[in-house]
Amino acid sequence: MGHHRIALIAPRRPNLFELGVAVEIFGSPRSEPPEWYDFTVCSAGTGPGPAEGGLVDVAIADGLEAAEAADTVMVLGSEVEPFEPEVLTAVRQAYERGARIVGLCTGAFVLAAAGVLDGRTATTHWKHAVRLARRHPRTRVHSDVLYVDDGQVLTSAGMSAAVDLCLHIIREDHGVRVARDVARHLVMPPHREGGQAQYIVAPVPELSSSTAGVQRAIDYLGEHLDQDLRVDELAAVAYMSPRNFSRRFRQVTGTTPNRWILDQRLARARELLEETDESIEQVARLSGFGSPVTMRQRFAQILHTSPSAYRRTFRTMGHSAPAGGDGTPIPEIGNRETARTC
Repeated sequence: MGHHRIALIAPRRPNLFELGVAVEIFGSPRSEPPEWYDFTVCSAGTGPGPAEGGLVDVAIADGLEAAEAADTVMVLGSEVEPFEPEVLTAVRQAYERGARIVGLCTGAFVLAAAGVLDGRTATTHWKHAVRLARRHPRTRVHSDVLYVDDGQVLTSAGMSAAVDLCLHIIREDHGVRVARDVARHLVMPPHREGGQAQYIVAPVPELSSSTAGVQRAIDYLGEHLDQDLRVDELAAVAYMSPRNFSRRFRQVTGTTPNRWILDQRLARARELLEETDESIEQVARLSGFGSPVTMRQRFAQILHTSPSAYRRTFRTMGHSAPAGGDGTPIPEIGNRETARTC
């Protein structure tokens, strides 16, 4: 590549995790390849100041002029709004001259405010995705992916997904082998399966006394999730006609009975995969999917991963680890796929 210049624009109160991710991945020297990145951190206001949370001070020496000649301009998210006008100008000018623009986590809000996400696809932390879509309707927001590469502009989901995007950038710039070596150094998989949808917990709303019929149906659903549930059966539990029940259910929960059933079955399956040793077949039966094939299809459709991959990622460690010759647990150090690729 030659010396590729990266300028990371930090806000007044940077998130230390995201700042550390970028500095470690792009700012630390590497023995290979010989032509690594020229990396700098810059800000609209130089000098020491508190990081997000207020427990640590961060001193940034370079001003935004460091971004003027950068090949890639990265932007961290900020808890302080409105964003500095000079930051938005720097991002906009870098975009107009053809630099690669990268937003880490809520850095997508800065990019959107600068106008570089208009007509593009982007992502951010799932908790903030709806707010980003409402505030910037010209941006197509995907809330269930780890990162989006939309050509010149790239964005990541929350927190650790910044690592996934940074590894993707290295993979694009230097190839798979270098990205794999950096991932090994970070003790990270070079590519994670699935998207951030698998990290979102489906909430159960607290219902009032005026919604007693819907509440009875939800309680019944939870107790019979492994059975073949139909809307007319739930309506009978709620003492309503199926049509009235469907309308009332949507008013109370914001979704349809069938979608609610699917979400709760996914939640049950995720819980069983995380906390039990039940087989995939038994998990499918207990969560009401009936067959492993149906469960795998739903996992792929909604969570963008498979039940087996989900279990490997989220499995509670320690309670069933195999014992060594002296009876002490043997720590699990990775699955076969990770061992092949890391």
